[in-house]
Amino acid sequence: MTRQRTRPDTSGKPGYVTTEGYRRFEQEADRLWNVDRPAMAKAVQVAAAEGDRSENAEYQYSKQRLAAIDRRLRFLGRRLKVLTIVDETPPDDGRVYFGSWVTIEDEDGVTHTYRVVGPDEIDAAKKWISMDSPVGKSLLSRRVGDEITVQRPKGEVTGEIIEVRNTPREG
Repeated sequence: MTRQRTRPDTSGKPGYVTTEGYRRFEQEADRLWNVDRPAMAKAVQVAAAEGDRSENAEYQYSKQRLAAIDRRLRFLGRRLKVLTIVDETPPDDGRVYFGSWVTIEDEDGVTHTYRVVGPDEIDAAKKWISMDSPVGKSLLSRRVGDEITVQRPKGEVTGEIIEVRNTPREG
């Protein structure tokens, strides 16, 4: 199970999100409220009927899981109210903006493609990186042909932006 943030980002940064990201949050809240929570409430009820609750592991687990679902629902409810959906087509297709797909060629000639998104949407498997990450910060407002430098614990890494796409793409 992946660990999910249950508190809003308090860094003072605006809560930008793509249309797809906002939709995913809405779908998650809907699933939690209409499917997961009722099922877990039923599991609590069934486990409670088994008798002594102090030594009933199934009851304890179900109560903890129900509390976790409720925390996530509260977080999503608060977060959805403050997120700003960014769905405009950028005016310059050659420049990196929020939501852009960017391909970088590193010093070794290896290419990496990332999508620059808000901190609520990061997904390593999809190569969606936060605009607040070192790589994200180095990419924003840059153009094809620009060289970027990123400071990492193991040292500095440089690369060249070889493609910028500001159109939706399956990720």
